Amino acid sequence: MNKKTWVYFPLIIIISVAAGIILGNRLKHSSQTVFYPMALNKTNKLTTILQLIEDGYVDSVNTGDIIEKTIPQLLENLDPHTAYIPARYMQEVEEEMRGNFSGIGVQFSIQEDTVRVVEVISGGPSSKVGILPGDRIVSVNDSVIAGVNINNNDVLKLLRGEKNTKVSVGILRRSMEKMMDFEIIRDDIPLFSVDVTYMIDDETGFLKISRFSDKTYNEFMEGMYKLSQNGAEKVIIDLRQNPGGSLGSVLQIVDEFLNKGEDILYTEGLNSKRKTYSSSGKNSWKDLQVFLLIDEFSASASEIFAGALQDNDRAIVIGRRSFGKGLVQEQIPLMDGSALRLTVARFYTPSGRCIQKSYENGNEDYFNDLYSRFTHNEQLHADSIHFNDSLKYYTKSGRTVYGGGGIMPDIFVPLDTTGNSEYFNSIFHKGLIYSFAYIWADNNRETLSELNSWKEVDNYLSRQNIIDSFVKYAAERGVPADREGLKLSGEVINTQLKAYIARNIMGEEGFYPIIEKIDNTLQKAIEVSRQNLIVGSLTIQ
Repeated sequence: MNKKTWVYFPLIIIISVAAGIILGNRLKHSSQTVFYPMALNKTNKLTTILQLIEDGYVDSVNTGDIIEKTIPQLLENLDPHTAYIPARYMQEVEEEMRGNFSGIGVQFSIQEDTVRVVEVISGGPSSKVGILPGDRIVSVNDSVIAGVNINNNDVLKLLRGEKNTKVSVGILRRSMEKMMDFEIIRDDIPLFSVDVTYMIDDETGFLKISRFSDKTYNEFMEGMYKLSQNGAEKVIIDLRQNPGGSLGSVLQIVDEFLNKGEDILYTEGLNSKRKTYSSSGKNSWKDLQVFLLIDEFSASASEIFAGALQDNDRAIVIGRRSFGKGLVQEQIPLMDGSALRLTVARFYTPSGRCIQKSYENGNEDYFNDLYSRFTHNEQLHADSIHFNDSLKYYTKSGRTVYGGGGIMPDIFVPLDTTGNSEYFNSIFHKGLIYSFAYIWADNNRETLSELNSWKEVDNYLSRQNIIDSFVKYAAERGVPADREGLKLSGEVINTQLKAYIARNIMGEEGFYPIIEKIDNTLQKAIEVSRQNLIVGSLTIQ
């Protein structure tokens, strides 16, 4: 199947980092877009050729099939996020949007005859075992599915199933040479978009948003009130690996941080007049200092959030350059039950920066951009990014920011490579930390369930010396103990073991406070929040 034909599995609010995130529904009613009636009503070369085939071709043909195969090829000449959804998939897409099924918790697409993971549902079965966006699923239950002309329906049949049933998948990751094997237990897919809210210390709260859905604003406000009641004077909002989503929700949330009349974003396209979105002045959290975390997987609505607060000098943005997805799609139903998701405009931050990165070199280069960033060491060194002075913009206080695709953070934090070793890579290839954590948690669930907080779980696990049990477990599965490897990676392995065990018992409220210890971006944000720092008009004390 052509790479432009996307299947959304299993999302309630469908967000596609690689296939296009639909944030334009609100625009449909508030801006003037002109592309109706459809061009099929006009006589053109394509319709003429089809008519000639029907009237004069030597054999009988099904012109409907020809059209279905031609549309994706036609759309490939446009941007990477305009997509066609055939009628036969619409029911499945709608079912998945409602979330009334059990599965492994990934969104995938088939490109170059390979099933690629586009998104991993936060807190879902695949997330729990360590599947990542960009992974290639090459086998399911020992059946090879790569390079065999598999279609979306066949993949769905293999990955879907009853709750609590198991499925084994073989994963290829571009940064890894060997295939990794994961055993996933199917489950109902989580619908929450605010993963966790907790206090890091007496004055600093943490809130992670995994995507922006119609319910995100209410979840966000509930989490913020919880932090406020616990004495939060500062908040770290984590948008890392957040692929975007509902425009309405992100507008509502940003509105809670800005004064009346401050711009949030504007959209504009050739057939879509400029539409500016400004704050209404709610500004419920005007007294809170704000720190935003982003990375290369933060896209679309996440970039709107970060760009709006950065351009208005309302937050310090920390991490790495965001994805660069700033195209607006509208979904247009077609008469046979199919739909076209057509890009109609671009997003711009208040300073005028276009969020969308370039796709002038074609879709293949566009989709491989993240790997190109790794090749050029952008994730490791901020000075590897070469800015163009023609794309220089200014925040409200006159601070310089750059366009060209994505949001560049105020404070760069490199990808953390500490704790790496051949031993760690070997156990990681096989997904052993995740599988051991599940087994250990399951075997000790009764005891662990009696503990009342993540701190109690952490303290209990620290007394169990679980890393020794894990080393034995790994050796039995083909990764012998490595003293030097453990010396380099022991702290990372032990912390991950405890965090994933806690996740299996307490969910995200157990996972995040423990994994925080080895999260260098979050640790940097905590450090910055405790310093006297001036960025633009922001003074952090």
